[in-house]
Amino acid sequence: MKNWKKLLAASLISTALLGSAQVDAAYSLNDEVKHPTPALLQASQIGVLNYVNPHMKNAANKDAIVVLSFGTTYKETRAKTIDATAKAIQNAHKGVKVVTAFTSHIVIDHIIENEGKSDYKTPEETLDELKKEGYTRIALVSLDVIPGMEYNYDVGVFHQYKTQFKAMTLGTSLMYWMGQEEQPDDVLETMQAMNFPKYKKGTAIMVLAHGTPQPANAYYSVMQAKLKAMGRNDVHIYTVEGWPRLEDWIDKLKKHKVQKVILMPLMMVAGDHANNDMAGDEDDSHKKILEAAGFQVETVLKGIGENKKIQQLYVERANDAWNALEAD
Repeated sequence: MKNWKKLLAASLISTALLGSAQVDAAYSLNDEVKHPTPALLQASQIGVLNYVNPHMKNAANKDAIVVLSFGTTYKETRAKTIDATAKAIQNAHKGVKVVTAFTSHIVIDHIIENEGKSDYKTPEETLDELKKEGYTRIALVSLDVIPGMEYNYDVGVFHQYKTQFKAMTLGTSLMYWMGQEEQPDDVLETMQAMNFPKYKKGTAIMVLAHGTPQPANAYYSVMQAKLKAMGRNDVHIYTVEGWPRLEDWIDKLKKHKVQKVILMPLMMVAGDHANNDMAGDEDDSHKKILEAAGFQVETVLKGIGENKKIQQLYVERANDAWNALEAD
């Protein structure tokens, strides 16, 4: 488990911006900065975000954990991944209300269409309900894999709602730190937890990540570097909506005389991207493209959320957010 005190190394306080509220992060401004502006404080907020509302300091503590996930319309994988991870978080925090919210409004609408109702609401709807029910301290836990577009939504929710509660925290995504500045190496830890199987020479594993138009897409290059450091030159990361794409790897696979390719997702769930983009029977699916290029192809339709070690890493991210809440 991470040392959360190290993750919350700096308490950045701005009376002009936040009153006596604080935002904890793993970065400290230079001591020579005597009067940091609100913009500078905002820029230096990284790691676990933490806000304490000075106007509600006398309110009684009533705590809840909100698990934030993009969601999926695939009911079976949802139960094995998102729900199972939320249950693991609940088991680690017995007696605390734990509720799951989906950041994809479209997914929620489709669940209602397909299943008649949805047990999942948006983060905003969930927090509005918790406020009405008298909850005063909220730990937000992200099930995002990297801090990309969806994690930005989590950050937006944090900043929109933090002043409506006595205290609020937001944990980091599964992979956030890379071992820099004495921080943990989430990327290496996650790659190790994936426990990629080893195959005979001539077989490669292609791991499908989502991809993002943000600079956070660079995380995939870091993952590849960590895999190389682990001696796993047979495991390659590619994306469906970012870089690198499958096409960037085909010539390299041929150059290394790869004959068989194992496709598997690096996504919380085995949803639409895994079932259709990766393993579908349409000519433009990754499986069909590789087969047309002369490779034998095997697909593994399991979201990483089924992996017990990955679930435990998410529990640790939840613990980080919870410990920051308790520290106030």
